[in-house]
Amino acid sequence: MSATTAEVAAFMAAEFPQSKCVVEAVGNDGATVSHHVGPDELRPGGTVAGPVLMGVADVALYVAILGKIGIVPLAVTTSLTINFMRKPAADARIIAECRLLKVGRTLAVGEVSLYSAGSSELVAHVVGTYSIPPGNAR
Repeated sequence: MSATTAEVAAFMAAEFPQSKCVVEAVGNDGATVSHHVGPDELRPGGTVAGPVLMGVADVALYVAILGKIGIVPLAVTTSLTINFMRKPAADARIIAECRLLKVGRTLAVGEVSLYSAGSSELVAHVVGTYSIPPGNAR
């Protein structure tokens, strides 16, 4: 059972109202989310804080998985590895493009590419694994 962009966006708005991520697209074994960087998310030196980038990537992975298996609130991160490639623009939106690599009965693995809006240069590359609760896999 999959979920549409609208269904995932509604779930995120209801269950994660604190998230500044916007669900842009869900489907085709992936998802795209965006996040407008605020001044409170910059670290000294004027760059986006690493935990902000990790959070955006984690949301993109979660959104992609929900799009694939349906709304399963208890799917949780078990692993997240990030490689920072270059300094993102401090005044731009961060775009996270997730591609699911494998969705099994108990685990889902995906990769996320992070960009500054308007740039094709990779800001960070993330690989993550989620645990899927029993009885909810495809």
